[in-house]
Amino acid sequence: MHLMSMALETLRSKGVEISEKEEEAVLAAILLHDIGHGPFSHSLEHSLIAGVSHELLSSLLMDRINQDLGGRLSIAIDIFNNKYTRKFLHQLVSSQLDVDRMDYLNRDSFFTGVSEGVISFDRIIKMLNVVNDEIVVEYKGLYSVEKFIIARRLMYWQVYLHKTVIGAEQLLIKILQRAKYLTASGVTLFSTPAFHWFLSQEIDLTNFMADPLHLDWFTRLDDTDIMSAIKTWELHEDKILSKMCQRIMKRDLYRSVMSNKPFSPDYIELVKTKVQECLGVKEEDLHYYVFTQEIHNRAYNPSNDQIKILLKSGELIDITEASDLGNLEALSKMCPNTHYVIRKR
Repeated sequence: MHLMSMALETLRSKGVEISEKEEEAVLAAILLHDIGHGPFSHSLEHSLIAGVSHELLSSLLMDRINQDLGGRLSIAIDIFNNKYTRKFLHQLVSSQLDVDRMDYLNRDSFFTGVSEGVISFDRIIKMLNVVNDEIVVEYKGLYSVEKFIIARRLMYWQVYLHKTVIGAEQLLIKILQRAKYLTASGVTLFSTPAFHWFLSQEIDLTNFMADPLHLDWFTRLDDTDIMSAIKTWELHEDKILSKMCQRIMKRDLYRSVMSNKPFSPDYIELVKTKVQECLGVKEEDLHYYVFTQEIHNRAYNPSNDQIKILLKSGELIDITEASDLGNLEALSKMCPNTHYVIRKR
């Protein structure tokens, strides 16, 4: 919200007219844009509620708040949903160069001690302008934006998609899957009322939208609901659930192995055989210990919404054309990685 205020001040100083109502609306939009995040943020997204994104949850919660405020959030919601007439305001909230990304790169870099995420957000903001209702960056800010894109890529590989982070996230997801399976099988598990609501029934996009109680219960959930359950389940008689909970509490995480190419079926079967022999796991339960997924890191996607550089001549070009960094265009390419996660011995 502070960075958004800086951006609005910069644009106004360059002759961009922004009314007081628009200022209030865009500040509210950035303040509330992630209100739909549930426990453990992205880690459990789509796990508690299948097919329901945090963006949709944010939109639904903003609609409810808007009702309580007598429609005062209507412009903010239009900006959030990219339905407002002035599109550049939505770009400040959600784009490839929005103030949210400028904020979390520096914040996450600070709290993880990974210096590569530090960016000159103040320099980038000072170089912002609006041309043809689009956010652009003046040419003098080119190098700061280049660093921003590179920093985002490095932070994804060193923090967000680090193999230890993936191991922890996948273990958490598998714990939730096992808990839902046991609850559906008639096993009584300790849980808070809000957590039990989502453990005891399969909720997807269709039935979520049909019953407003789901959103009510979702707002009562936080990390504490999940952690209190995991700490209690450490002593549960179900060995799979118990051991997985013990491992996450002791930070004895799943091991992630990454490759630029998919693992062969023979290799995966070999891993499964070794895990089964070592742990004595039934074949139908192996999916809790060995599985594959694809992850992607795309620092910049020019086909989505471009970061446009305003040249001194007044011409607008994509940053990949303006940059003299030979590898910047390569950063816009999709980099798939397949990984499998196995339980440590």
